[in-house]
Amino acid sequence: MSNNLLTVAYIVASALFILSLGGLSNQETARKGNVYGIVGMLIALVATALTLDVTTYGILASVVIPGGVIGAIVASRVAMTSMPELVAILHSFVGIAAVLVGIANYLQESRSLTPVEFTIHQIEIFVGVFIGAVTFTGSIIAFGKLRGFISSKPLLLQGRHLLNLGMIAASLWLGIEFLTTAHLTGLQSLLAMFAIASVLGIHLVMAIGGADMPVVISMLNSYSGWAAAAAGFMLSNDLLIITGALVGSSGAILSYIMCKAMNRSFISVILGGFGAEAVAASPSGEQLAGNVTKATIEDTIELLQTAKSAIIVPGYGMAVAHAQHAVSELTKLLRDRGVEVRFGIHPVAGRMPGHMNVLLAEARVPYDIVLEMDEINEDFPKTNVVLVIGANDTVNPSALENPQSLIAGMPVLEVWKADSVIVMKRSMASGYAGVENPLFYKDNARMLFGDAKKNLDAIVAKLAHLSEVSAIR
Repeated sequence: MSNNLLTVAYIVASALFILSLGGLSNQETARKGNVYGIVGMLIALVATALTLDVTTYGILASVVIPGGVIGAIVASRVAMTSMPELVAILHSFVGIAAVLVGIANYLQESRSLTPVEFTIHQIEIFVGVFIGAVTFTGSIIAFGKLRGFISSKPLLLQGRHLLNLGMIAASLWLGIEFLTTAHLTGLQSLLAMFAIASVLGIHLVMAIGGADMPVVISMLNSYSGWAAAAAGFMLSNDLLIITGALVGSSGAILSYIMCKAMNRSFISVILGGFGAEAVAASPSGEQLAGNVTKATIEDTIELLQTAKSAIIVPGYGMAVAHAQHAVSELTKLLRDRGVEVRFGIHPVAGRMPGHMNVLLAEARVPYDIVLEMDEINEDFPKTNVVLVIGANDTVNPSALENPQSLIAGMPVLEVWKADSVIVMKRSMASGYAGVENPLFYKDNARMLFGDAKKNLDAIVAKLAHLSEVSAIR
């Protein structure tokens, strides 16, 4: 393929990636955005492959085909509840790819570069390996926390910020040494920096608590983008630079929006361990006093039958129970009965940004009744019934009422202001942040224990039967 044709292909792919991001910003156009991204990546892959020598196609096929098959199998089998973990581990692949590209670039025979160009190239390699290493290990820790084999509680070491600064300073010193020493000695500096940056990535994410993991996923997405952009500079690939910059900047913007919605500092996200002050002051295992009112299927149906307005607040528990389709059926039944039904989505509901939106879209819930927290919070006092399905931290009043809470200051869905609240949970266990929830003890709140899908199926069946009986009469 000629350079001119390659340039045209890269421009088209870049335009499609931009259209993809634009499409993904809205639920109604998300499917179209996905298609744009797929087509853009296909054009980019084919155009790049056609620039290679014929003798390299065998090697390329030996890694691309197995990788594509493995990716397709994993993507088809992964449950929506495990999607955040998949995203986290995929970020780690981008990070380690940037590291390997950087080391390979350094070890390959030197191109004909002027001294200034050579120095710039060395800086590109060093920065790319640094970002890649932080992304690689940070993403693995995020995967472990989301998977549950690493505690979701933040690891708060004494002087942790000084420790982070020390590792960054050591990396900068190794960078100077890397630029001013001989080839093999420079490799030692590069590998030493990789080790330090890897520890930095681990420490940054370990210091962040479970309630803030959706922001971490978003931030790691940004890191992976910058790692890809750095790899693009190392390989002199314009499209990789553009793609990495798009991912990096959009991930950073999303992280900023989420931090604002959670009343967190964006700088604190980058430094790690935000919310630490609240942790230090919050007693572990705090027990709340009060009585819990249990609800039955019949109680819930009675409330829904007399309601004129209802808000459904989904959380990770809905995803675990695979209850989104039952929720969709319930929504249709209630709307047919003249009930105004809407959904309240917290910015960090689930385990990654947009988790609940994807589940509801999969169940074909109308987009126009799915509202963000800021759009619906003022309507709770005018609502008859709120159904909380598997949400916990995002509806926890202690975020607003208890300054010593781990989640103090985080805006939440103020569901307790409605006339009645039905909370669907398997047990009284605390949420991912490990914070007890006073909502369960409110006078207007009732707990409907058990599997959310089974309970919702029973409610839907009973309501459908009552509607048929009413129609016959």
